[in-house]
Amino acid sequence: MQLYDQHLHSHHSFDSSANPEANVRAALDAGLAGLTFTEHFDTHPSEREACIYNDKTYSQTIHDLRRKFGDAIFIGKGIEVCFQPDNLDDIVSFLDHLTFDLVLVSVHWCHGYPIHIRDVWKDRDASDVTRWYLEGVLAAMQTCERLHRNRSRVFDVLAHMDFCKRYSKRFADRICIEEHTDLTEKIFTCCLEADIVPEINTSTTRQGIGESMPGPNLVRQYAQLGGEAMSLGSDAHRSEDIAADFPGEVANLKSANIHNEAVYHQREKRLIPLD
Repeated sequence: MQLYDQHLHSHHSFDSSANPEANVRAALDAGLAGLTFTEHFDTHPSEREACIYNDKTYSQTIHDLRRKFGDAIFIGKGIEVCFQPDNLDDIVSFLDHLTFDLVLVSVHWCHGYPIHIRDVWKDRDASDVTRWYLEGVLAAMQTCERLHRNRSRVFDVLAHMDFCKRYSKRFADRICIEEHTDLTEKIFTCCLEADIVPEINTSTTRQGIGESMPGPNLVRQYAQLGGEAMSLGSDAHRSEDIAADFPGEVANLKSANIHNEAVYHQREKRLIPLD
């Protein structure tokens, strides 16, 4: 089985110190067919200054890695874009002028607040904040759907679509996602119409949440709506987490009737059978 890890970070992201070559060697040790770096690109005013994204140095790293490792493994250049509706025109222009294999879209903020901050959850019902977050994801996917109707695809993969559960568990000791399947259904439907593939993000599996983002029940919901493939991402910020928990997630995908991994090269999608 030739898997690809399509969500991981290195020292080209502000929140990682991982050595890019060590990431590649970890992927080889894990038996992967490929890995795609997805360094952070954040445009919110409170985060933009800290965002260290430098396309020139990042591209040179990818070039050097490809020369060093040759055909031993596919090494992709990707990016993780934090969805910011007020900055959408700038984000689209930025992406149009650079070259990537894969563009992830992530929702870390909604209604002007970062979902990963404790104060957002303080004195609020966890289910209410969860619904608030999912409404933000839905609005992002509806925007992507409108963009897709008028031009080529802007984003390829929706990263960790139920990201908020990491923080509802941490700050409220509750996971409320499945109380809002009306919204997750709409999100998945928008993904299908916008040609955006949801990601299976395994970071919460190793962080004590007990399941990936999204979990098995939501994966089944996506399959029932017609989804045929998902992307796999460890969201590794350390080399040792590359491809973490992939075997179990592949089993979950197949059990839910998802039998392909969507893999991107130069923004073109191809389906790799999981069987």
